[in-house]
Amino acid sequence: MIRAILAASRPISWVNTAVPFALAYLLDTGRVDWRLCVGFVFFLVPYNIAMYGINDVFDYESDIRNPRKGGIEGAVLPRGMHRPLLVASAVTVAPFAAVLYAAGTGASAAWLTVALAAVVAYSAPPLRLKEVPLVDSATSSTHFTAPALVGASLADATLEPPFPLAAAAFFCWGMASHALGAVQDVEADRAGGLRSVATELGARTTTRLAAALYLVAALACFALPATGWVIGLLGLGYVANTARYWNVTDATSAGVNRAWRVFLWLNYLTGAVVTISVLFVAL
Repeated sequence: MIRAILAASRPISWVNTAVPFALAYLLDTGRVDWRLCVGFVFFLVPYNIAMYGINDVFDYESDIRNPRKGGIEGAVLPRGMHRPLLVASAVTVAPFAAVLYAAGTGASAAWLTVALAAVVAYSAPPLRLKEVPLVDSATSSTHFTAPALVGASLADATLEPPFPLAAAAFFCWGMASHALGAVQDVEADRAGGLRSVATELGARTTTRLAAALYLVAALACFALPATGWVIGLLGLGYVANTARYWNVTDATSAGVNRAWRVFLWLNYLTGAVVTISVLFVAL
């Protein structure tokens, strides 16, 4: 059961939430302490169990029709595992969240609340924001941006420049990434009766929107100090990877999975550069 729950939490994507928290905390404080460790572990595993677990429970009808599910891109657990998955989401999140609320500032508490609310509201009824086109991409991006904002405000409620610009770039990256991911699932989502930015706008328009958002994120990085230009160059890699499918159609949208797999590994390269850059500045 534990192995199944961990598989549902998408281990390949754990770093996308834990590392932004940790790097933002380091930039703000310049130190490694127990709050950094608690927050890193929380956003590494429990947060992802909740985020992806709740999503998998309420997306079951679509996922069983989706050929890319069942591997590193998401487990498809039988209905009998849905209740344990939801229980695990609550049980693992609650103690860590309680510590972060108690140890942080008013600002970090607000951002943590936003993060947790977005995790639930994205997939679970009655809101189920993942079926509200464009709002779905914004909410998904919040899943990744909010941990960074928690980290930046956990010890100090003030967000010093240029962090807001970096957060805005990260938010655009998150929206683009969600939109790109939605394109490959157009047919499966429609078969499962689900709406998304891609099912409503179409594969081609959504892909072009994703490329534009990646470009905005990359250009914003060029305005950051220090090694921001290096991150901006890597950001252009996301643009190129997405723009390959500029003329994709709904009928060929499943082929965008190739761009998605490149995206998964590009994240590790970009994340390594961002991590080294932040460590250089912070420590």
